[in-house]
Parts: sequence; C-alpha cells; structure tokens
Amino acid sequence: MFNVERGDTVTAAQRAPAAVADPIKRAMDVIVALGMLIFTLPVTLPAAAFVALTSEGPIFFSQRRTGLNGQTFMILKFRSMRVRQEGGFRQATRDDDRITPIGRFLRRSSMDELPQLLNILKGEMSLVGPRPHAVDHDAQCRAVIADYDARYLVRPGLTGLAQVSGLRGESGDDHMAERVRLDIAYIERWSIVLDLKILCKTAAVVLFQKQAY
Repeated sequence: MFNVERGDTVTAAQRAPAAVADPIKRAMDVIVALGMLIFTLPVTLPAAAFVALTSEGPIFFSQRRTGLNGQTFMILKFRSMRVRQEGGFRQATRDDDRITPIGRFLRRSSMDELPQLLNILKGEMSLVGPRPHAVDHDAQCRAVIADYDARYLVRPGLTGLAQVSGLRGESGDDHMAERVRLDIAYIERWSIVLDLKILCKTAAVVLFQKQAY
C-alpha cells in the first residue's frame, strides 16, 4: 500500500483546485487515453464482437455516475452481465449469476473498463482519481460515511489510490470508509508524480492480481 496519509495543514478542498486545473494532468489524460484507445483496438474490437455475439443486449453498459462537483455523467463499460429487468441498485458479487462467461473474462482482466477512455477524452473523468460510483450507491454511502462528498472535488478516475491499495470489488460500509479515506488522502497529497506511481501500480495490479469479479 502507498504510504499516503492525510495532510495536517492542506485540506482536500484546498488541494483539489490544483488537481482539477493543472494543465499537465489534463494533457496527460488526453494523450494517454488517446494512445490507449489506439493501442488497444486489436483487443477491444474482438471484445466488442464477443459481447454482441454471446448474449443478448447492447455492447456497452452505461450508468449514471457522480463526478466533479457532484455533476452526473454516463459512464461507459463493455457489458459484462445479462440484461435483466431488475429494480434498484445491486453491486456485482463473487460468482454473480448475472455475469456472462465473456463478461467474467473482461472483468478479471479489467478490459470492461476500457470504454471509459472516452469518458476521459470528454473531460468527465481522469486517468487517476476516486472511482465513480452509481448514484444510488453514492446516496447509501453518503448517509453513513463522513466527508464522502469530498470525493467530488476532483474528476473521478479510471484508477485510483484505493484501487491499487487492494480495495476493489464488492464493498461494505467499513471497506467503503477506507476507500474514502484513501480518496481524500489522494486529493490532499495530489501531484503528477503520485499519479504516475498509481498508474504504474495499476499496470502491475491488472497484470498480476486478479481481484476483480
């Protein structure tokens, strides 16, 4: 886990404008996201075809998420679940029967997240930041976790400090509270160097640790 603790003198609210406005961070987001879109075409095009051919429903899954300043946006993923008419929010769980065989591979390899590169290019997300949650999940967490809304001070990320610290997958209140603590620590200690460290750690997690489901 990264040794990042909450700052004594710099609050998340004070530090966040630097992370949002820094032109180097935004340039890195655009350049890397565009490069990844081009580089991954040989795998994303077959993945899209497999999703379309192996189960009924759209290729992409879209869901309203909360982003910068509490504004909502539609996040994109490759669809990894069967389409069902179910009401209310329900997190994916281990051995979830909604997940398709190709969807399980996409989730374990994190390839289902690649369409979010388009969200990054649109300025709705960043390469690194707090992971965005479903609007219903946000409402649940906000009711029980102090300072939860501090996550909205920066753009949400394709990856984040919490995710490379082992906090992925299904989340209860204690698990989510620790995620929020790390999200706030990231905002308070933000720098381009920290972003680069998280991106390198993310590559290692995707290649060698299969915690997603």
